[in-house]
Amino acid sequence: MQALSTWPLADRRRITGVFTDIDDTLTTNGAITPEALQALHDLKAAGLHVIAITGRPVGWSEEFALAWPVDAIVAENGAVALRNISLTGHQPNRILREQLSKSYQTDAAQRAHHYARMQQVLAHIEREVPGAQRSTDSPGRETDIAIDHSEFTHLPPERIAQVVRLMQQAGMHATVSSIHINAWYGDHNKLQGARWITQQLLGRDLSAEMHQWAYIGDSTNDQLMFEAFPHSIGVANIARFVPQLSHLPRYVTLGERGAGFAQFSAALLSR
Repeated sequence: MQALSTWPLADRRRITGVFTDIDDTLTTNGAITPEALQALHDLKAAGLHVIAITGRPVGWSEEFALAWPVDAIVAENGAVALRNISLTGHQPNRILREQLSKSYQTDAAQRAHHYARMQQVLAHIEREVPGAQRSTDSPGRETDIAIDHSEFTHLPPERIAQVVRLMQQAGMHATVSSIHINAWYGDHNKLQGARWITQQLLGRDLSAEMHQWAYIGDSTNDQLMFEAFPHSIGVANIARFVPQLSHLPRYVTLGERGAGFAQFSAALLSR
């Protein structure tokens, strides 16, 4: 990983969009800081596309899809996307109401089938793994399950590994974020979800323009993105996960969490 200050000016000038993780990248101690929120506003004001992509549930994400200046939030590791659609009336610039547009990668029947299977796996993990508890945001999840390991409950590394094994034995994809262990059925992930939302939202092929996008994240469930994006950035708290990462971000900020995101935004816009 190189210092963010070494990111070439010519490369920064090519960037037209940003994908960002949420937990411990945008947020600090579970909430977005004023400087990180301002950084989002600054990126949008500069004409950049900004898309948040997270392992958090769609229900949890709705509030932020309405409040934050982002094009979309892709939740549950690529499975579902939320967009804020503002409807205007006859008076110019007066917003009469706001609503969310929700898009899924799978149909309702498949989601219902997978949901039932996932609840069985979740209950099995809670019975088999000492200390394992479903995440407190689980009621908002539609397409995955999550076990808390660092948000409100602490699981040691050997228990995290045990949870991952049980998820995989059940035929699920599993990944570890900075706070949760997530698992789901289906072939989606953060990278596939990024490609999907770029096509759906912008009608463009992300694979053909990876050099025009930056990705910023903080943990092991970001490493597909770190590998795929030439302009990948880690906030400083990624140091916790470096021993577990096969693919590191190219650059790293000096600041942690929201402060690091603000530094990334400033560096990008200083072009």
